[in-house]
Amino acid sequence: MAKKVAVIGAGASGLISLKCCLEEGLAPTCFERTEDIGGLWRFKEIVEDGRPSIYQSVIANTSKEMSCFSDFPMPDDFPNFLHHSKLLEYFRMFAKKFDLLKYIQFQTTVLSVKECPDFSSSGQWEVVTESKGQEQSAIFDAVMVCSGLYTVPHVPLEAFPGIERFRGPHLHSRQYKKPEGFEGKRVLVIGLGNSASDVAAELSRKASQVFLSTRHGSWVISRIAAHGYPWDLVFHTRFRSMLQNVLPLTVLIWALERQISQSFDQKMYGLQPQNKYLIKEPIVNEDLPSRIVCGSIKMKSRVTEFTETSAIFEDGTVEEDIDVIVFATGYALSFPFLEDSLIKVEDNMILMYKYMFPPHLEKSTLACIGLCQPLGSIFPVAELQARWATRVFKGLCTLPSEKTMMEAIIKRKKKRIKLFGDSPSRILMSKHIDYLDELATEIGAKPDLLALLLKDPKLAVKLYFGPCNPYQYRLEGPGRWAGARTAILCQKQRVLKPLMTRTLQPAPESPLSLLLKSLGLLVVVWAFFSQLQWY
Repeated sequence: MAKKVAVIGAGASGLISLKCCLEEGLAPTCFERTEDIGGLWRFKEIVEDGRPSIYQSVIANTSKEMSCFSDFPMPDDFPNFLHHSKLLEYFRMFAKKFDLLKYIQFQTTVLSVKECPDFSSSGQWEVVTESKGQEQSAIFDAVMVCSGLYTVPHVPLEAFPGIERFRGPHLHSRQYKKPEGFEGKRVLVIGLGNSASDVAAELSRKASQVFLSTRHGSWVISRIAAHGYPWDLVFHTRFRSMLQNVLPLTVLIWALERQISQSFDQKMYGLQPQNKYLIKEPIVNEDLPSRIVCGSIKMKSRVTEFTETSAIFEDGTVEEDIDVIVFATGYALSFPFLEDSLIKVEDNMILMYKYMFPPHLEKSTLACIGLCQPLGSIFPVAELQARWATRVFKGLCTLPSEKTMMEAIIKRKKKRIKLFGDSPSRILMSKHIDYLDELATEIGAKPDLLALLLKDPKLAVKLYFGPCNPYQYRLEGPGRWAGARTAILCQKQRVLKPLMTRTLQPAPESPLSLLLKSLGLLVVVWAFFSQLQWY
């Protein structure tokens, strides 16, 4: 009899977990507390407790080719960066293609997940759910937690003395939906992540003035990189990853700073990170610099105190007549249906083996999917996590001992702090390709570049110097997809298709151009015959 797996959440991580369960012959049941799939990427006009919330204008920061599932490319006419509605359309196509909806119980809330009394021998879990006022209990052989990271807002009001005196409204960025209603107001946005920069840039077109306050600064890049290609197609290559791993960190940051600052001087715009010798997730926002340069956004340092109507900053400056404060200060980890001992943060690290498995469980039958912050798209990461987890549940892959897993967790923490710093907000950070390869190695799906170089050199060169796309992890090993090679080699066509919507006729050559070309040809012919005289 197939093992029963509970999948909690029907967002991107939940959908791919369902598919991976089916590929391994497991029997999944997905519990989704809302009425539809999509999770974070399903926009609603109202903010609902217990589910993620996004604003109307959200566009993905990672491109379609680097964000698709590995055996299901996005349609070639899709834009390279997708509005949330387009990404949700892709998820619907994916769910239909692999017939996933029949495994999902909608409007069903998971109340608790607890070990069964005989867990040490069975590894089973009791999952209690509630639907339409009725509680139900069922036993599962394994659990995949796919409930996401963006549900419970983190608003550290204690870090902002005087906030209780402030007369105007303050809200978290998850409560923000659109700029209407902010006309003519002076708005302070606190934070400098992707949400903060998006909200500030959008509000600056309606508000009379927007102030953007940051403690540490950040690098800001455009979605468009060299020659107009999506940034992650250029940044995330195995060749660049190799250089990042062999070059001294100071050299690496120096080179990165030079590249990022080619379009504008980040220090001059008040954006440069305070400690630029730490790797930071870049802010992907081509609009922010233009809003700063035209004065509709003013960069500010850390807020030290609020009065009834003003904000006082670390550099001693004061901004008067602040009408609204938007806290874009991130989210807190929250898994209310799990016991605290299962997923916990301790000594500035999350006690999860490879961000997935609690190391202390006697049976490895619970995994978190999507509990990670890679420097790239989360979707291929969640997919490889799900592929590995389902093979662990099935007994095809085995985790090391608790002692070995704890040593690995501590080692990862030290490496993370060296690269990203010791901020609590960075406990889930990882280098993108390194982490993908780490997961792929566990299931035997990491491409063998040396072997490919001998039998398929064209493909090997693409893998090494081209974008590290999800299709690479379907070339070999379990779950091999026959279309992976074609998807890799035809990637450029899918990138160009939505861009080249205007047919350009070749411009007629001018008489001067024809004359110069003719003279050039005559020079070449003369030089050729002159050389013949020497023989």
